[in-house]
Amino acid sequence: MSFRLNIKYYLVHSLGFTNKEAIRAIESHQLTVNGKLVIENSEFDETSEVFFNNEILKPHTPFTYIALYKPRGIETTHNKAIENNLTTVFKFEKHLGFAGRLDKESEGLLILSNDGKYIQKLSSPSVEKEKEYLVTVQRPITEAFLEQMQQGVDIMICKTKPCIAIKISEFEFNIILTEGKNRQIRRMCKALGYLVSRLVRIRIDTIELGELQPGEHRAFNIS
Repeated sequence: MSFRLNIKYYLVHSLGFTNKEAIRAIESHQLTVNGKLVIENSEFDETSEVFFNNEILKPHTPFTYIALYKPRGIETTHNKAIENNLTTVFKFEKHLGFAGRLDKESEGLLILSNDGKYIQKLSSPSVEKEKEYLVTVQRPITEAFLEQMQQGVDIMICKTKPCIAIKISEFEFNIILTEGKNRQIRRMCKALGYLVSRLVRIRIDTIELGELQPGEHRAFNIS
């Protein structure tokens, strides 16, 4: 499973067809996707091969898997109309969805892929994939704070699920979540009287941030 594209939209916005040219191409019965004739405007897989009048318009695109270090101050969006979006740090040569949205002030691992099934598996709340973070706060960390974090915290919209929280240093702790509420860690800390000064995601499921630096990325494979 990959991301779905609308054939008419693709012809116009990716290949430079006019609306009339795109409609004619579809109605001409000379447009094929993976060898199958296209007779009406429809959707196709982003990885598909597209031919028109026996000329290739789009070659087959294999699945791509990218681990990206999203820097602090970058919005987790492809939308170029939004200042400091992901395209300012990563060149998107194809449509890549992302798993593990991070708020603007947080940094660390984002997973990018055109494999929709894989992205959905990592992102779905029902699957409960682990996400691990290194968090720096502005007050010394106490055992009581860690115990409350582990047991779950009332963040107004819900009580968070039990998690793993381990002290790293006086002001740093490691936390592993299996859910992903909006600004969850920041809300948990604030509810317990702590403010987050730095938040770095270092792992999603089995994929680790590793030695990546802000703005860097690497490709990986899945089994």
